[in-house]
Amino acid sequence: MARIEPAARPYEVDMEATLEKLMPPGVEPLVLFRTLARSPRVFRRFMAGGLLDKGSVTLREREIVIDRACARCGGEYEWGVHIALFAEKAGFGAEEIAATVAPGEADCWTPREKLLIRLVDELHDTAHVSDALWSELTSEFSGEQLIELVVLTGLYHMVSFTVNALRLEPEAYAARFPA
Repeated sequence: MARIEPAARPYEVDMEATLEKLMPPGVEPLVLFRTLARSPRVFRRFMAGGLLDKGSVTLREREIVIDRACARCGGEYEWGVHIALFAEKAGFGAEEIAATVAPGEADCWTPREKLLIRLVDELHDTAHVSDALWSELTSEFSGEQLIELVVLTGLYHMVSFTVNALRLEPEAYAARFPA
């Protein structure tokens, strides 16, 4: 049971327009968005921090980081939304989807993708990146990409903390963690 009821229509005029832009036509805004809309200032700041645009890393790399960060935090709500909306576009099959949740580095990942898993895991476990891992990362990723990857990991820790603390119910179409 959600701890805070999502906002319901009618929304404030500017909030209605903002929420409408976030979703495909005819699709109800995410429970997360509608819940955060109860605090317009927080909602706007939250949305300003998004990195779902075309960034310096590929869609697949972005989704590996997001899905792994959410999985490590137990953020099933957000993990499920990303799997439902982006897994196919990122080229994930069942093995990759399961590997975002499984401990360790799965064989389905390329060596470069395994570095992403290690980055997220190390940040999650220690809130740092060791010199050894950083050295490996810099052989594969530019400084711009590394900034984006670290910030993505942090942003999706924040999203996971939010959805977990507010106990948001999964979206009807969202994936669920593998058993």
